[in-house]
Amino acid sequence: MKHGRVNRIVHILTTLQSGQKYTPNDLEKLLGISKRTVFRDLKELQTIGVPYKYHKEEGCYQIDPKFFLPPIDFNLQEALSILLLVHKMRHNLPLPYKNSAVLAGMKIENNLPADIRQYCHSSLANVTIARDQHSNIKLLDSIYNIIQQAIRRKTMLQITYASLFEKGGINTVLHPYHLLYKNRAWYVIGNSNFHNSIRTFNLGRIEKIEPLNKCFTDGRDFNVTDYLGKAWCLIPEGKLYDVELLFSPLVANNVSEVQWHSTQQAQWHEDGSVTLHFRVDGLGEISWWILSYGDQVKVISPTALRNKVLERAKNLIKNNENI
Repeated sequence: MKHGRVNRIVHILTTLQSGQKYTPNDLEKLLGISKRTVFRDLKELQTIGVPYKYHKEEGCYQIDPKFFLPPIDFNLQEALSILLLVHKMRHNLPLPYKNSAVLAGMKIENNLPADIRQYCHSSLANVTIARDQHSNIKLLDSIYNIIQQAIRRKTMLQITYASLFEKGGINTVLHPYHLLYKNRAWYVIGNSNFHNSIRTFNLGRIEKIEPLNKCFTDGRDFNVTDYLGKAWCLIPEGKLYDVELLFSPLVANNVSEVQWHSTQQAQWHEDGSVTLHFRVDGLGEISWWILSYGDQVKVISPTALRNKVLERAKNLIKNNENI
């Protein structure tokens, strides 16, 4: 939404939130816009989940005052941190309800004292947070909302999913336990009747989702940290490996300054190279990460990991030589 439209919608929100009832004519005069624009902005409120009411008998609109949190007094740093998140970081990941986040930021700005508002504006003008690449989910708000509601209510979901492992579309009834954002994408973790086990599903590959009027009772003790365990990223394979990787001096500082895994330990060498040690559940995910460092890394152990990396590297060479 454009800045002017956001301001307009914030004004409508603030007006209707007062608890008074306003006709379309009232809003038209109050905001200085056409009645058509009033209806369009009211529809935008409905889209982002603001439950305004239309009283047919009186021809008036109203928002339940209890829908919003009471006003909060922010100090300078609190206001700046929230506006930093809303205005500078909202594009850094696929944030559900992004329009609502923008509206929240505008409401906070509109209610800040003038000196704090000016300080925030001048500070944020000199801050840039580069946009990260992430999975594009066209219907993120809708899919996220359906899953979040199902988790809260403990109701089942019927989904059609484009599975990479099954190499095609599958249909399954899912008992959703947890939503997770990791590695530039949103996932839902839950028990799948197709697999008869707990699985992780990428929201971007959900082709169809339908809430079912059926409750589930499992998953009460589900803990996402326990489930992921020592997996490199998202997929535990059920077997632990002690991994030892030697990185060249060219990339040693770069790779060691990031905490890639909870078990990570570094051993530095006189030539500036570094050996990283991990205890990892499964070799599939870490092998792809190793390949991203090309000829600047050696797999010291285990042998099974070295062979997996060699096989994929040979296939890479073969695929590019035959072009």
